[in-house]
Amino acid sequence: MRLYNLTHKRCLRSPMTEPLPIPLWLLLLLVPALIVLGGMVHRWWKVRQERQKRRLPKHWPLMSRALLNSDEVRTWHWLSRTFYDHHVMIKLPVTRFTLPRDPEEGKNWYQLLASVYCTFTICHTDGRVVGCIDVPPKAGIRPQVRRLKYGLLTQCGYPYWIVRPDDLPPVAEIRAEFLGESREAQTIRQNEEEQRALHDAQANLRSAIDRRRRNRGNTDFGGLSSWPNSTVDPRGDLHSQWGENSFLMPLDSRKGDLL
Repeated sequence: MRLYNLTHKRCLRSPMTEPLPIPLWLLLLLVPALIVLGGMVHRWWKVRQERQKRRLPKHWPLMSRALLNSDEVRTWHWLSRTFYDHHVMIKLPVTRFTLPRDPEEGKNWYQLLASVYCTFTICHTDGRVVGCIDVPPKAGIRPQVRRLKYGLLTQCGYPYWIVRPDDLPPVAEIRAEFLGESREAQTIRQNEEEQRALHDAQANLRSAIDRRRRNRGNTDFGGLSSWPNSTVDPRGDLHSQWGENSFLMPLDSRKGDLL
């Protein structure tokens, strides 16, 4: 019995049944390898996600919308009349007409200012900006955004105004600020506007007369305009078709017995 117990204990303590210890040097190699492998897998997954984001979709999850709201449209029409000799650009980012003094810092400044824009930008016909205008929303412009735009644009030499469609400034005042117009130049500009308005009115009147003449020529009365110059005696029956004011009278408006 004793011999059996000793044999049984020896079998339990056999090297085949005892767990083998993992060498310390192997653990020191496995842990960094697993960390590097995990980092590579994470990087591959992140690159894959970025590629999927940049992939062009077959159906864009977007829809069209108006470029301006009602207040901005009213201000836009007013600016188009005020700066008739300039271009009124809509929601142009400031990075389109500013340039960093140090080209090496351009990327940092672009990331900071890429989302900063003004509602309207007035520029010459050669593309040079003369000033910027903002139409505030109902909640108003945040003070930090206003300070940023005012400081940036004024230091670059561009006037910056905040205009509301219900309280528009005088035309002479805003043109003097943006364009540096004197009173003499404003007087000349007003005369040019009056002449242009007169010319447009004359052109519209001429086109209206031409349309009326063409329409009258297509009716039954078109041939009557040459009757007085024909061989028919104008004092005859045709003479009754003319009124005292020299306008043609309808054919059925001859005098009756009761007139």
